[in-house]
Amino acid sequence: MSERPAPPDGQPVLRLEAVRKTFGSTVVLRDVDLDVAPHTVTALIGASGSGKSTLLRCANLLEEIDDGAILLDGEDITDPRVNPDTVRRRIGVVFQAYNLFPHMTVLENITLAPRRVHRVPRAQAEERARELLERLGLGGRAGEYPDRLSGGQQQRVAIARALAVRPRLLLLDEITAALDPELVGEVLGVVRDLKDEGMTMVLATHEMGFARDVADQVCFLDGGVVLERGTPDEVFGAPREERTRRFLRRLTEAGRL
Repeated sequence: MSERPAPPDGQPVLRLEAVRKTFGSTVVLRDVDLDVAPHTVTALIGASGSGKSTLLRCANLLEEIDDGAILLDGEDITDPRVNPDTVRRRIGVVFQAYNLFPHMTVLENITLAPRRVHRVPRAQAEERARELLERLGLGGRAGEYPDRLSGGQQQRVAIARALAVRPRLLLLDEITAALDPELVGEVLGVVRDLKDEGMTMVLATHEMGFARDVADQVCFLDGGVVLERGTPDEVFGAPREERTRRFLRRLTEAGRL
């Protein structure tokens, strides 16, 4: 299958325009605007329930928005005429839970989507999977089942699975939240390597030090609104909004920033 040509670098890979999402009477995203430039990392920060995960789920069309538009490489993917499955082939997603199939080996988990969805020949899919496993420090684990791996290893397999389809955009939703503290570093190291390779990513995270270190753009969400955005130095070092300052002050007092 031929790969879709990438648009010019001047155009955002992902754009949200006045996106609104409600669950019942609760507004979870309130007129959110966001641009994600090619080869950049955008970190979404904020308290639990601020809308970070919902934003990512909307971007991957796992949740239907109530108003606004979401564009991927300039294409309105929220247009009802667009096939969501076609869109998802261009977006990789890694969730907090690893969501690996326990009855499949690591190799089978990684090659499932390329073979079944993208119709990649088995040999080609397996070659790509083994390359990714080597790159992520799991070269000897292709034949293992998920329950034989540590949490950090399982999350790296989940990242390999997302990368196997050669996504235009990678969405990462609190990917270290379920890990023991000693395993967090190895997963964040993978994300740092992906940034160095130019992968376009949006990540929701509670790892403030990591966000400060790796992100090009930081967005602070509060009550479904992007209350503040800027470079890490701007948001963490000189926040303009009092609500942002209170949030960061609590993290500092808790020793998390």
